Amino acid sequence: MAVRLVVTITAAPGKGSELAQAYKARCEECMKEPGCEQFEVFQSALNPDKLALLERWSDQAALEAHAKLNATRPALRPELRVGAGEREDYEYHRTR
Repeated sequence: MAVRLVVTITAAPGKGSELAQAYKARCEECMKEPGCEQFEVFQSALNPDKLALLERWSDQAALEAHAKLNATRPALRPELRVGAGEREDYEYHRTR
């Protein structure tokens, strides 16, 4: 069963666009991983310092493999963000 992650990220004040740009290469890397169906960052139109990272993995095993690989990657410039972000996991059930 597919797994959807929604990660809310708060950028340091005035750094939303810079943080979104920093995620661009990471998103491209992750999209090449087996089982990755979506890995995109979105910037809020109302609050440019709020980002949403949307991930979709084919199954839990693909997500777990990604987590192991991601732990070996260097952190994206920590001075661009506030806190660790908030993650929500969903089982994906297509409704249409």
